[in-house]
Amino acid sequence: MKQIELSGRNLRSSVNTTGIFAVLFICWVSHAQSLRDLETDRPDATESPVTVDKRHFQLESSFFSWSRNDAGGTRTEVWSIAESNLKYGLSDRVDLQMIWSPYLHETTKSAMGKTSVRDVSDLVFRLKYNVWGNDEGKTAFGLMPVVKLPTSSRLGNDEWEGGLVTPFMWRAGEKWSLGAQVEIQRVFDAANSKWDWEVSHTTVIGLDLTDHIGIYLEYLGVSNDDSYGAHFSSGVTYGLSDVAQLDVGSVVGLNDDAEDLTVFSGISWKF
Repeated sequence: MKQIELSGRNLRSSVNTTGIFAVLFICWVSHAQSLRDLETDRPDATESPVTVDKRHFQLESSFFSWSRNDAGGTRTEVWSIAESNLKYGLSDRVDLQMIWSPYLHETTKSAMGKTSVRDVSDLVFRLKYNVWGNDEGKTAFGLMPVVKLPTSSRLGNDEWEGGLVTPFMWRAGEKWSLGAQVEIQRVFDAANSKWDWEVSHTTVIGLDLTDHIGIYLEYLGVSNDDSYGAHFSSGVTYGLSDVAQLDVGSVVGLNDDAEDLTVFSGISWKF
C-alpha cells in the first residue's frame, strides 16, 4: 500500500510538472504573437528601419561568411565565423546594437607566396531610431548612427570610425516590399594613409513565395574618393516561426572596384 501511494505521488508530480511546462509554453507562444513581425538587418545589405520590441533581444548571426577577391595578381580569401549582431529594445522606437565576429581568417596568394592571418573583428555599436512606421503604415524610416572600435589587432586599421545609416522601407503589398538606404561613413584608408568619406546606397526588393519562404534581389553601390564598387546581391529566407528565421545568400561584384564574390548563411531570432 505504501509503495502504491508513492507511485501515485510520483505520477501526480509528473503531471504537475508537465502542466507547468505546458502553461509556460502557451504563455511564451502567446507573448511571441504579441510582438512585432520579425524584421531583420540581415541577410541583405539594406537595414530595416523597424526596431526591436522594448525590453526584448534579437540575435542576428551568420553561421559562416566566405569572400574572394582577385586584384593586381593577388587573390584574397576571407572566412568569418559567427559574426553576430545582438540587439536590445531600449524603447518602443529605439534599439541598441553590437556587432562582432570571434573568428576571421584571411588568406592572401600572389607570385610572392602565401600569407595567412587569423584575428577577431572590430567591434561596432549602432543605435537605431525609428522616425515613423514601426507598427503601422505603408512606409517606415529610420536613423542609425554607427561607431566602430578598433578591436581587430591584425586585420583592422587601428582607427575609430563612424557614420550614419538612413534606412527606408515601403510595404508595397501583402507579399512584397521595397527597401532602400544611404549610408555615409568617415573611414581611414590604411593603404594610402588618409581619411576618406565613403558613401553607399542600396535598393532591395523582397518577395514572399510562401508563408515560410522569401527571396530578395538587391543592388549595392559603394563610393569613396578613388573608386565606385557595384554589387548584386540575392538570397533566400526561411521562417522557422514568427520570431526565428534562417537565411542564405550571395553578393557578386559587377565591376573591378567591387569584391568578386561573397557567400553566407545565418539565423535571426527574437526573444
